[in-house]
Amino acid sequence: MNLNATLFAQLVVFFILAWFTMKFVWPPIMKALDERAKKIADGLSAADKAKADLALAEKKVVEELKKARESATELRAGAEKQGAQLIEEARQESARIITQARQAAEAEAGVAAQRAKEALREQVAVLAVAGAERILRKEINAQVHADLLANLKQELK
Repeated sequence: MNLNATLFAQLVVFFILAWFTMKFVWPPIMKALDERAKKIADGLSAADKAKADLALAEKKVVEELKKARESATELRAGAEKQGAQLIEEARQESARIITQARQAAEAEAGVAAQRAKEALREQVAVLAVAGAERILRKEINAQVHADLLANLKQELK
């Protein structure tokens, strides 16, 4: 065998192998690599988009929490104000009721004192009549005595 013929034959086989590889083996490998690269790129872009969405969602959550806190603060302030107002109204109402009760008690006490004075005057008049009757047993005139007691009653008032 000749060395040149062997080299030539090997060169022809190498080119046929290279052509076959480039024509039938290389395109599916490149297609698989391109698809893999595309999937990786899509995954990375989806991850970036997810990060951006997450950041946006976190920002919205912070804003909503801030609004909720402000709303809760406003509600609490309103409730405290309303509670203070109700307490003040209750104090005023209780003061009014106490004042009315005191006035009613004073009026009742005045009426009771007036009744007691009247009862005392009646008893004094009865005692005076009884005493005068005992002293003046000889001379008893009921009409004269009643007039005298009425006059005495008027003077005591």
